[in-house]
Amino acid sequence: MSFKSILQDMKGDFGSISRKGFGLRSRSQRVVEDRSTVVVDALKQSCWANMPPELLRDVLMRIEESECTWPPRKNVVSCAGVCRNWREIMKDIVKNPEFSGNLTFPISLKQPGPRGSLIQCFIKRNRSTQTYHLYLSLNQANDDGKFLLAAKKCRRATCTDYVISLNAEDVSKGSSTYIGKLRSNFLGTKFTVYDAQPPNGGALTTKCHSSRPGSMKRVSPRVPAGNYPVSNISYEVNVLGSRGPRRMQCAMNSIPASAMDPGGSAPTQTEFLVSNVDSFSSLAFFRSKSARIDNSQSGTLLTGQNDPMLVLKNKAPRWHEQLQCWCLNFNGRVTVASVKNFQLVAAMENGEHENVIIQFGKVGKDAFTMDYQYPLSAFQAFAICLSSFDTKIACE
Repeated sequence: MSFKSILQDMKGDFGSISRKGFGLRSRSQRVVEDRSTVVVDALKQSCWANMPPELLRDVLMRIEESECTWPPRKNVVSCAGVCRNWREIMKDIVKNPEFSGNLTFPISLKQPGPRGSLIQCFIKRNRSTQTYHLYLSLNQANDDGKFLLAAKKCRRATCTDYVISLNAEDVSKGSSTYIGKLRSNFLGTKFTVYDAQPPNGGALTTKCHSSRPGSMKRVSPRVPAGNYPVSNISYEVNVLGSRGPRRMQCAMNSIPASAMDPGGSAPTQTEFLVSNVDSFSSLAFFRSKSARIDNSQSGTLLTGQNDPMLVLKNKAPRWHEQLQCWCLNFNGRVTVASVKNFQLVAAMENGEHENVIIQFGKVGKDAFTMDYQYPLSAFQAFAICLSSFDTKIACE
């Protein structure tokens, strides 16, 4: 029997149990359990019940290797949701985005992107509802791509919050799919990215300014439960005038600068930590494992005073004589001039890293591209891009 026919038989036996948006629609845990029971019962009556573990693993490995893009990759998610045995096998087979370049399970959105290549996404803005949706796709043409994250802008008297959720239909801090937020200061020039999950196994650090210029130290912040600061974004006064791009800097509190060195590593979250019985009840199926040791378990990152944090800054633009404007090479990913457009690189002691870590730019009235790579995750990159949407009179 060919692999293609095996895959077709599998689809016929248990069907597709993945749901749009990584299977994170708001449903009760009872419905999920009932559905899983039906699938398991169907499998017991099929030829898959008595398949040798070695053969089953080989079949699942072939499925994971053959389904590289969405929507076909939903078959990998379906296999992980069949039963506990299949789920454990898929957890071992599916690699983190850093090694595979694929976003498969929801936890992939909190893990570093691939090294040496950009994951290409785009953002759709809805002005009437003040919402922003992130999709995995090369562009916004023809289809919406694969939904990844949603954010909603909430104006307050002294600040602005962008609540980030895994569910496009329930973007609120009270939702079980809430994963973090972005908060601005009163002027909209400084932002803090908060994670709903403690990074690096709960070892928190943050930036603290010292009286000596250019120096920073690490302290353990006192923060409310569910609000863990992971990065600080600041916009400077635009010294180039109205024609120049904004100047911004991102201090990644949860990522060490050594992550950019050859052989360096960034913290990698391997599962969502549940705070109560109902939180992330539908995420039990969707956890991935790296072939490498989890950084949160090793306890070697961000624990010493001498390990500086990663700082990202704008890539310097060049002046185009013919166009009479400041330009950056986005390799065709940006088509509309805007002060929101930016490219960020790692700031090094002897200058700046040549590789673009994240780039963001306008391609339509309410359409923007977002490309990112290691050591940023999709969640961190999305939060950085959301900061660019805020009006900054002092910077323009």
